[in-house]
Amino acid sequence: MAKFDSKTFNANAFGKYIDTVEQTKKNEMIGSGVLSSNRQIKQAFSGQTGVVYATLPMFARIGGEAQNYDGETDITANTTGSYERGVVVVGRANAWTERDFSEDITDGAGFMSNVARQISSYWEEVDQATLLSILKGIFRMSGEENLEFVNGHTLDITGVEDNKVGAGTLNQAIQKASGDQKCRYELVIMHSAVATNLEQLQLLEYMKYTDKNGVERNLSLATWNGRIVLIDDGMPCARVMASAGTQGVYTLTVSTAAAEGDVITIDEETYICGTDFAQAGDASGCAAALADLLEVQYNGRFTVSVSGATITLKQVSNGMGGQPVVGITGTMKMTAQTTTPGVLPTYTDSYTTYIFGRGAFDYEDVGCETPYEMSRDPRTNGGMDTLYSRQRKVFAPYGISFTKEVMQSNSPTDKELSRGENWTLVHDGDGNVIDHKSIAIARIISRG
Repeated sequence: MAKFDSKTFNANAFGKYIDTVEQTKKNEMIGSGVLSSNRQIKQAFSGQTGVVYATLPMFARIGGEAQNYDGETDITANTTGSYERGVVVVGRANAWTERDFSEDITDGAGFMSNVARQISSYWEEVDQATLLSILKGIFRMSGEENLEFVNGHTLDITGVEDNKVGAGTLNQAIQKASGDQKCRYELVIMHSAVATNLEQLQLLEYMKYTDKNGVERNLSLATWNGRIVLIDDGMPCARVMASAGTQGVYTLTVSTAAAEGDVITIDEETYICGTDFAQAGDASGCAAALADLLEVQYNGRFTVSVSGATITLKQVSNGMGGQPVVGITGTMKMTAQTTTPGVLPTYTDSYTTYIFGRGAFDYEDVGCETPYEMSRDPRTNGGMDTLYSRQRKVFAPYGISFTKEVMQSNSPTDKELSRGENWTLVHDGDGNVIDHKSIAIARIISRG
């Protein structure tokens, strides 16, 4: 496919070509069972024009206290319950345009072929952004029952002394979330900073393969306590201020006024008396003249004020700017002093690591009428081809319902997916919610 033309473009063949391109993250999530197909979802959305939201039943587990079987006591039957889960279709689209002239001046570099090679990984990143938005939303849920999930499935170690992940962190997190069902967890997605810490502790083991020359090499996939690890810097990283720092205050005091030709250097900026500022009769006049120059020199870094023969410089941003360094050639005398040393603020990074078990998400690509098409514009810019791409997919976290409480159109945006109001634990309509321990999604919040 050196270049596409709308007259000869075969959308079906193009779609099959895209499907053959490796999609590491999605394939690993499907292979580990994190993303699982759901026939109910497929039936709800397949071939039904305009259907963007569906309420699906979820069967509750049977229960009830076992009764004594003694040949005399009647057996009382229990009923099976059911929950309702709202699922929504997420639609996304994009397009890429290339000019004929670009091909002409590069001897047919094949810009549209380049788009075709990248489109699969592009949609993989879009899908991951969708998943991260959903995860952000479900961990923002409110309400007593919902908070049992949020708090129970979160292990936050940022406030403890050993605030980085270690040998027991993963096991502790999944036990807290799911108790004796922790064995269901199969996949971890983490930031490279967290992975680096685990590498230094020799807790991360990379999978290996042998190339055609017989050389063993590391794959980009690793394992941690037997769970597959995907390393991705798209994972949430929040920079938190640990200390606000201190606003520095410094003074320059003129004791002897400058004479004609005196050279004053302040932080490598040179001023000459009689050229850059007028000769003043006394120290106060000299300080006022210099203050006007320093306001320009330090604009945005210091505020400059003058009182008598003393110029005061206050840092605009804590710790930024440093103590002024003064050099004088001539008769002028001026001293620099520190009233308050400036101290830079300090920050710490907080990383979120997600852990998933089998069946964490129901996933279906419900498709759209025209997933790929080409458009030819022979007039604009001497001729252009545009490739349009569309997709409609369902990512439904098990046991959690999308409420569409805040949803402005027929497809929720990533921002809307990340709103806690749009998510709630599934319930039976009478206030009974699913046991949150059956939801195989957990997170670790750490400093690394």
